[in-house]
Amino acid sequence: MGKRDELIAKYADDLKSKCGMTPDMDLLTKVTIACGPAIYNADASTVAGSDKSELETVKDNFLVKKLGLSDSPALMDAIDAVIETYGRSERNKYRAVIYYMLTKHFGKESVYA
Repeated sequence: MGKRDELIAKYADDLKSKCGMTPDMDLLTKVTIACGPAIYNADASTVAGSDKSELETVKDNFLVKKLGLSDSPALMDAIDAVIETYGRSERNKYRAVIYYMLTKHFGKESVYA
C-alpha cells in the first residue's frame, strides 16, 4: 500500500469517525488525487478552520475555480457548516476531507467524473 493509499484510508476514517459519514471511496480517491502534492506536505494537507484568509482561499480556489460555483455568501456558509461537522476543535482538518464534504454538499461529484 502506497503513501497515497494510506492517506486515503486515514481520510475515510476521519469521515466515518469524526464526521459521521460513510465515504464514497471512489469520489474520495479522486478528490485526494486532485489535491496533488499538497497531501504530502504537513502544512498544506490541512485547513486552518479559524484562519479567515485560508477559508477565503478554499472558497476562491476550490469552490469557485474547481467546482465552478458562483461566489456568494452561501459558499462561506457551506465552508463553516463543513468545519462545524468536522469539529472546530479538531486539530487536523485534512484538506481532502474538507474538499470531499464540500463536493458532496454542493452535489458537484460530476466535476470528478
